[in-house]
Amino acid sequence: MVDVRVEKLCTDPELYIIRVDDDEIKYFEASWDIPEGITYNAYLMKLNGATVLFDVSKKDYADIFMEALKKLVDPKEITHIIIHHTEPDHSGALPKLLKENGYRAQIIGTTFARNLLQGFYGDEVVKNFKVIKDGEEMEIGGKTFRFITVPWLHWPDTMITYVVEDRLIFSCDAGGGYGIPKTVDDSDEEVIREYLPHVTKYIVTVIGHYHKYIVQNINKLKDLGIVEEAKMILPGHGLAWCRNPKRIFEYYEQVGAGIPTKDKVLVIYDSMYGFVERRMEIVIDELKKLGKKPVAYRFTDKEAPAVSDLLGEVPDSEAVIIGASTYEAEIHPRVRYALYEILDKANYDKPVLIVGAFGWGGVAAKKIESLISRSKFDLVDTVESKGMPTKEDEERLREGVRKLVKWIA
Repeated sequence: MVDVRVEKLCTDPELYIIRVDDDEIKYFEASWDIPEGITYNAYLMKLNGATVLFDVSKKDYADIFMEALKKLVDPKEITHIIIHHTEPDHSGALPKLLKENGYRAQIIGTTFARNLLQGFYGDEVVKNFKVIKDGEEMEIGGKTFRFITVPWLHWPDTMITYVVEDRLIFSCDAGGGYGIPKTVDDSDEEVIREYLPHVTKYIVTVIGHYHKYIVQNINKLKDLGIVEEAKMILPGHGLAWCRNPKRIFEYYEQVGAGIPTKDKVLVIYDSMYGFVERRMEIVIDELKKLGKKPVAYRFTDKEAPAVSDLLGEVPDSEAVIIGASTYEAEIHPRVRYALYEILDKANYDKPVLIVGAFGWGGVAAKKIESLISRSKFDLVDTVESKGMPTKEDEERLREGVRKLVKWIA
């Protein structure tokens, strides 16, 4: 059941979060399995002579969003709507809101945002649109609003708003995560621990293709001095960071840079009839003997993990091991899809060991090698053989793992 939470975040300025909790969604962007759900966060600030709304919600939930908004303000009283990112999970309710607002509110965003909103919702939505430039400031209700563009975090339209006097960062997708946390803010450490893996998964699947821009844009904000001094970081999904705001950007940097967790090795493989499975049992055994902590994702006739979960394991792994069977002169389709998504969304400078098995002709390993050679990943070794592994194959597998571990060291 979709729910809406409305809570006051602070009194001076008078600031509220309007959070739509979507537990009905199954595949974010029609691609990524998210049984954990997601929230759509909007924020309302009441000032002297101005009422500012920061982003809105998804079209599917426009009615319940408007009901929640009306508990705080008459929509006609909203003077400004700041659109940080136009993806429809943050802008879909805008046409309904503007209609009830009587098109009085000034919409603020980048040139890209204006053009995208016009394309999504028509000319009427942007007839009172204020285009901002990077670093531009506006005085609204006695406060200074500074607009800072952060393109490709994760669309070209993206910006953040910094309220100078109150040191508030409204960051939309930057700082967001999947999941429906039990609290609206970061006041509960247990909630944070449960939530952060969903943040990693979100970063990789949503922003991963552009992950180099995470570090680049956060460094831009650091150079401006606003990350260190921020009192709150308020994203468009997940927790509002009110107690320790810079923590979420530090976490984003860590994922964006692919900082590894010591000894974690990601193991991905398919096994149709147990031939690859036996090889990976040997590989995992050798990893454990060498003090590593393998995390395994298996595609078998009994299990098929969500690729979105698998992707979330890549950034903090020290290395990746890919096991695949040859299937119709190709890489097994499950591993092939996972690998394509890894190379697109989680392309990091990490060592890779390839393990292959085949019946009448080995092809998968060579095709994986070709893909890896065009990526940031470093190929350490390839071990491919026919049928059930022999004692000689086992020694080659163990030697391949030793090479991988030596590479990490």
